[in-house]
Amino acid sequence: MPWHAIMIRGVGMGAADIVPGVSGGTIAFITGIYTRLLGAIRSFDLQALRLLFRGDWSGIWTRVDGGFLLSLVSGIALSVFGLARLMVWLLDNHPEPLWALFFGLILGSGLVLRQRVPVWGATEYAAIAAGCGAALAFAYLPPIQMGDGLPAFFFAGMIAICAMILPGISGSFLLVLLGMYAQVLQAVQDFNLLPLAALAIGAILGLMGFSRVLYWLLKRWAGPTTSALTGFIFGSLLIVWPWKQTTSVYLDRHGMEQPLQRAVVGPTEYLLSTGQDPHTVICVLLMVTGFMLVFSINLRAKGG
Repeated sequence: MPWHAIMIRGVGMGAADIVPGVSGGTIAFITGIYTRLLGAIRSFDLQALRLLFRGDWSGIWTRVDGGFLLSLVSGIALSVFGLARLMVWLLDNHPEPLWALFFGLILGSGLVLRQRVPVWGATEYAAIAAGCGAALAFAYLPPIQMGDGLPAFFFAGMIAICAMILPGISGSFLLVLLGMYAQVLQAVQDFNLLPLAALAIGAILGLMGFSRVLYWLLKRWAGPTTSALTGFIFGSLLIVWPWKQTTSVYLDRHGMEQPLQRAVVGPTEYLLSTGQDPHTVICVLLMVTGFMLVFSINLRAKGG
């Protein structure tokens, strides 16, 4: 796969991870690089460390699939730093169309991923139900406040990175639950290196551990694990549904009211309860666009 194709996939992963509710792991899965990504991450082991100490740069570059990771990380970084302001603006000014686009993307991703389970039996159906239930549980967890010190950034990175490589649940959404989303996004916008470094260190440590577990599960129990990941994706659809009505609020650490629980409603009820234009036609068109885009990407990834 050429470097620019990998970099484009990284841009897509970075853009997805900025938005709470959308997973970069989903983009990696539907573009055909998910297993390769997990394999590259888990290759950072004792053997790689020995190569590093021996100064065998060519050997370590080959072992960790350095060209692949460099292209992918470059795309992710370019996307995160280049699109952060745009995503904040869209979330503030045009949230319904943005969520609608991602709803279509995630729905298409779930259907594509379901096709990758060759045989569906009781175990697979139980796994997809468990994955869906876990995603819904995440969606309705009340947010907490971790503070804004370096330890908070460190643990936020360690926890959120696990979701960033899981299709269906996004690292950004976990940052919202941890009360760290605004702080992290502000640090990115301000290019505040110290908290970003703490976040990165936590993310690296979490990634090293979790990627090994996930890679082992996919190799040993591919069907049930893929089914569970599919359930995660379908369960996360409620998170990105474009029309929601706030049913309860909480006070954040600044004393400002923030949505705590939101009920899924239709466009008409959304208009009546909020007085805001639901942009129904635009949202439906974007849902269909996102849905078709996933299938187009999947066909290209399979060479179809």
